[in-house]
Amino acid sequence: MKFSIIIPAYNSSAYITKALDSIEAQTFKDYEVIVVCDSCKDDTEVVARSYGARVVSVNYEHEGHTRNKGIDMAEGEWLLFMDDDDWWIHDHVLEILNNEADDDTDVIRFAFIWGKNGYTPPGDWYACWNKCWRRSFVGDTRFSDEKNRSDVAWQLWNQDKHPRTKDIDTVMYYYDYMREGSVSWARGC
Repeated sequence: MKFSIIIPAYNSSAYITKALDSIEAQTFKDYEVIVVCDSCKDDTEVVARSYGARVVSVNYEHEGHTRNKGIDMAEGEWLLFMDDDDWWIHDHVLEILNNEADDDTDVIRFAFIWGKNGYTPPGDWYACWNKCWRRSFVGDTRFSDEKNRSDVAWQLWNQDKHPRTKDIDTVMYYYDYMREGSVSWARGC
């Protein structure tokens, strides 16, 4: 399997369909979707299963630990993360990443739209979801226990391993930052 797409979810049955629709629309089909429902009390699991996602329920109340569970379940050669309220902008995101994924690359970074802030270049943004990670490069690196900064620690730990990085200045992801009811909003991240 080429890609494992990991979605940490928190009571997202009302909006996760946009994320899952953007994955289902992909022209490249060699992927799996893993939805890790963290303390969900709604129908998120039912919605995710209806899209064919592998679903597991946990009670971490911590998006980093939820992502770790997804990494541990992943079978793909490459890891992608998506927040439950975000989405891919094009139907050929995986096609682009498949074409760019080569033996000389550990991390592929791509541009994204940051809500009302607009275009954001690939650069060194401290997030996991605007990158495609070679699973063998990630190895046993996991997200930290620090709730509000687990993305930052993840990025720094992986930078310390000196990844072979490739940047794609193509907008591929929509980051719906601080939507009311999101994990970031609800937990004060």
